[in-house]
Amino acid sequence: MSTAPKKRCPITSHILDTTLGKPAQGVALHLEQKKAGQGDTASSQWVVLGHGHTNADGRVETLLPTSHVLQSGVYRITFDVAAYFRASNTKAFYPEVTIVFEVERPEEHYHVPLLINPYAYSTYRGS
Repeated sequence: MSTAPKKRCPITSHILDTTLGKPAQGVALHLEQKKAGQGDTASSQWVVLGHGHTNADGRVETLLPTSHVLQSGVYRITFDVAAYFRASNTKAFYPEVTIVFEVERPEEHYHVPLLINPYAYSTYRGS
């Protein structure tokens, strides 16, 4: 008896606090897609698609339902890192981190990790 692989959310994220060397739990984030306006890019609008909080492993895997059909286009994830650092009484330079990325192959999974510390952040295309 075979079981089908579990379908996952088409866009996921993971946050690691590089100062502590641990996952960043409880970070709020939201995902948006850029929708083209009438004729020019100036009238483009960002539309919220989903939101969530990182779990104990620093992951959020439910920004979109697993049934969501991803479309090509420009997306952004905004992370509320100020609240995360404030909860540990840590002063931080960046109140939020916004990562804008392009989905070219909607049939693929997109994992957008974030590495944070109070005075720097980094990201990359994960797997």
